[in-house]
Amino acid sequence: QVQLVESGGGLVQAGGSLRLSCVASGRTFSNNAMGWFRQAPGKEREFVAAISWRGDNTYYPDSVKGRFTISRDNAKNTVYLQMNSLKPEDTAVYYCAASFRGGATMRRSEYVYWGQGTQVTVSS
Repeated sequence: QVQLVESGGGLVQAGGSLRLSCVASGRTFSNNAMGWFRQAPGKEREFVAAISWRGDNTYYPDSVKGRFTISRDNAKNTVYLQMNSLKPEDTAVYYCAASFRGGATMRRSEYVYWGQGTQVTVSS
């Protein structure tokens, strides 16, 4: 059974940092792009970061560019999201996802496996 399990969420003050982790089990995703999405209450799930299978290409929306960094360790079947300079508007449930593509992608429809999410709350 394929599982993606996120961890590292929590409550942090504005300006603080968190590092999210996503561990995959049940199969290897070393040949798949990975991504992070988030969903705030009452809003649609939105793209946060993506990384190619080799880790040599990444995408970010303008809202997090320069503050968030996605990385991966294929030997550990793990992807990370380092979040710095957090803002209250970053508050959301953060989801890890695996794509059927090898190249990094921002398209939600190109992700086929999803984790259960981890809550990130940024207080002002």
